[in-house]
Amino acid sequence: VQLQASGGGLVQAGGSLRLTCAASGTIFRVNPMGWYHQAPGKERDLIASVTAGGATNYTDSVKGRFTISRDNSGNTVYLQMTSLKPEDTGVYYCNAFFGTFDRHWPAPYWGQGTLVTVSS
Repeated sequence: VQLQASGGGLVQAGGSLRLTCAASGTIFRVNPMGWYHQAPGKERDLIASVTAGGATNYTDSVKGRFTISRDNSGNTVYLQMTSLKPEDTGVYYCNAFFGTFDRHWPAPYWGQGTLVTVSS
């Protein structure tokens, strides 16, 4: 089991970034996958998810700005982030989870996240 998020960096407000999550393990192919955002000093929150069948879900704060997708193998998940805001700053993690977007619990495999910093 392996998870690796990448693609973070420093960007100005209004800019874009594309995050990539490389995952190996059956759980990441068959379970919904999500991107989590942890702002400085805050809890880690699920902000976007995609099922094995490709259905997506987003928290209101990123709806219309972020797009989650996964490749056909299920081994790679992406998060296209546009119109970035300073409040999007934080560490982004990917992980599989159980349950639904609104009532879920993540798999116990937190890889190293990727830091996104949005300057105003």
